[in-house]
Amino acid sequence: MNLQLDTLLFGLTVGASVGFAAGYLGSLMVIEKMALVGDALSHVALPGLALGYLLNFNPLIGGFVFLFVSAVLIWHLGRVTKLSFETLVGAAFTLALAVGILIFPNLEALEEALFGDIARVGLVEALAAVAISIVVVFLTRAIYKKIVLGLISEELATSKKIPIARLNLLYLLLVSLTVAIGIQITGTLLVGFLVITPAAAARTVSANLKRYFLLSAVFGVISSVAGILLSSYFDSTNLSVPPGPLVVLSGIVVFAVAIIVRWRKKLAQ
Repeated sequence: MNLQLDTLLFGLTVGASVGFAAGYLGSLMVIEKMALVGDALSHVALPGLALGYLLNFNPLIGGFVFLFVSAVLIWHLGRVTKLSFETLVGAAFTLALAVGILIFPNLEALEEALFGDIARVGLVEALAAVAISIVVVFLTRAIYKKIVLGLISEELATSKKIPIARLNLLYLLLVSLTVAIGIQITGTLLVGFLVITPAAAARTVSANLKRYFLLSAVFGVISSVAGILLSSYFDSTNLSVPPGPLVVLSGIVVFAVAIIVRWRKKLAQ
């Protein structure tokens, strides 16, 4: 199905907003060595999406509710059990994936949830994505230095009365928000990519933290926009390809270029 121009523009708006926010968030996640947490957490939305399809309400609302509740539970269990976020998110991911697949009403809806469907993106979704992304980036920037300080020395952060546990919860909720709005472009199966690969590519070529943060966001935008444009091109040739896989392939190209640039710099030294 060929995409109309307004639908494409709305999709590009969502993609650019989500790519920027996800890349910026991901730069912190890569530093924290929690990259797989972002990927696994994205699948937790699947049962909520399924309930949206079954009960005829916006699936993204159901997905976000499940992500929000799961983030709070994972944070609480982490404090109580002292287990790592990776362990807890991994357990939640497998359970949510199994339940979500079992209760989805049909394969077509499941495919849309897993890989994204740009045709469903409208003006409301585009405006919401922009607003949420701005809030996410603003709040992430506000807590960035405090979380990094906690990574360097939790004792020092505590002595400065920085509430590390609460900041970690806020960060998980920001990731959940970003994942929820990104699902409509890349789907639950691939949205975690946007909080991992752009940041990994930026870290490969960045000489300082400021450049690293900025390039992570820029690479996220490039990956999202390129994938959506490729999906639109294939639609125009009557080859329907969901945007999710193409966003991933575009991001991998960015990552590969970053590696080549770093390699050439080392050769030149």
